[in-house]
Amino acid sequence: MGSGGVDKVPTNSIEFDFNLPTSRLNPSVTTLSNTPMGAERRRHLRIPSDLTLEIALPDGVHNARLRDVSESGICFFLDRNIEEMALLQVSFDLPSDDGIFTVSTTGVVVRSRKISPVVDHFEVALFFNDLDEPAREALRLFVESTQN
Repeated sequence: MGSGGVDKVPTNSIEFDFNLPTSRLNPSVTTLSNTPMGAERRRHLRIPSDLTLEIALPDGVHNARLRDVSESGICFFLDRNIEEMALLQVSFDLPSDDGIFTVSTTGVVVRSRKISPVVDHFEVALFFNDLDEPAREALRLFVESTQN
């Protein structure tokens, strides 16, 4: 036991690896990810979509237009700003082999930004926080079928 009641670990028993990957743009900048800077870091593939989305807001249900879809979330256009970290109830229909599959879930707003200074519409990104397995599978199949 070292002074002050703290165990001292001999430095010769610890090995450190400081060979962190560096940025391609600036070799002096290290990154903590194996993903090259500027590369897609999302876990699930996104696909463009032009489906209609229903969103439950305090003043009622509103329609929005989807921009893209993935297994982990959606991006859509809306005529009002939604605060980041807001929890939303959403619903939208996906075409499927069995006809239509309705995805109804909640999600957290992770981004909301104005599309243009002259247009009063916003692009909103929503991360699904409570997606059930059938909905996740329907989204996966939808994304895969749209890719092919």
